[in-house]
Amino acid sequence: MALRYQITTKVTRESILQMAEGGIGCTDSETESVPRHSSLYSRHSQNYVESVSVEISTIMTRLGYGEEMRKWRVKKYKDWDKLYFGRQKEKTIITAGSKAEGLTCYFESDHDMLHLQNFILCVETGISLHTIPEDMDVFRMDTRVYPGHCILLLERLAHFTMKIITAPLCDNGYGDVLFSSSLFLDECSASLSFDRRLQVVQHKRAGPSTPHTINEKIHTDTVHALRCLCPSVLQRWAARPRQWPLPVIVKKVVSVGAYVTPTGFKDSVNKHIEWRICFNSGETELINNLNDTQAKVYVILKMILKYILKPKNKEITSYVLKNIVLWQADRNTQTHFSAYSLLHWLHAGLRELRMGSRYHGHARRRSQGNT
Repeated sequence: MALRYQITTKVTRESILQMAEGGIGCTDSETESVPRHSSLYSRHSQNYVESVSVEISTIMTRLGYGEEMRKWRVKKYKDWDKLYFGRQKEKTIITAGSKAEGLTCYFESDHDMLHLQNFILCVETGISLHTIPEDMDVFRMDTRVYPGHCILLLERLAHFTMKIITAPLCDNGYGDVLFSSSLFLDECSASLSFDRRLQVVQHKRAGPSTPHTINEKIHTDTVHALRCLCPSVLQRWAARPRQWPLPVIVKKVVSVGAYVTPTGFKDSVNKHIEWRICFNSGETELINNLNDTQAKVYVILKMILKYILKPKNKEITSYVLKNIVLWQADRNTQTHFSAYSLLHWLHAGLRELRMGSRYHGHARRRSQGNT
């Protein structure tokens, strides 16, 4: 932890702003492996920038962020899930977030856990119920709400249904039975249990997450979710032209499907019945297939966010940084990402972050009437 903090604090706020200044030059010639940032190379020679990039990459590997260690962590957390949670019938519990991506040590950050109900399935319009086993409770997704969200309408209950499913059901006044996200979260929180030998402190909910501290050392975020079938959304993503990932990885991302989590759009008057559509497992698969340099750029961006920028609002999150890195990988040839180009892509990521922050800041002021 101390070494990581020393590395990040060597980069001052002023140097971060300097790195984020300027545009990307169009000098991508046959002799250069990546496009050059005009401001980045105006201060130092290309050889110097590349040598520093390699040194930073080596340090990151020694700190445990190399490709071999990342893959080892991913495997061990999968083994952990099977060993401790593999025998539960009603739900499947899997490690998510940075732990599942192999990017953090055990005590380095919160342990995100995804609790999936095994006998509930949400489907988009057009999917036949006859293709779904009889022992599954089925809900239809109505996406005519805020982007990325939906309302769940009851289609079919199984013969045996648990209270965690029946209690959140409510009538919308038009003859439809809705599945309330807030009531479902209440039921899940009430049923969550821990080993009595552990000292557990529950904290205030944050969206769909229920945070806990165990034995004053381990911080967990539990997110309850439902599996959903929305092949049209995933197929549109799969059909988009891209440089990365390989078709076999695209196919795997589509196969793992999607989830809905019990949280509505924050400004919606109906957020208590709305659900957010998520692609946690697909995102984890993409992050796990980043190459060594791409993963290190993502980790360094998160360090800068946490230890230097320290944003006071929730507009800049790890999710934003993840999307910056994924778009970099999506739009560029993989051979452009090497230890020699680490600073180049870090520079590009910071610039993208700065431009995005400016946009969101202006949009927020406009919405508040402060233009």
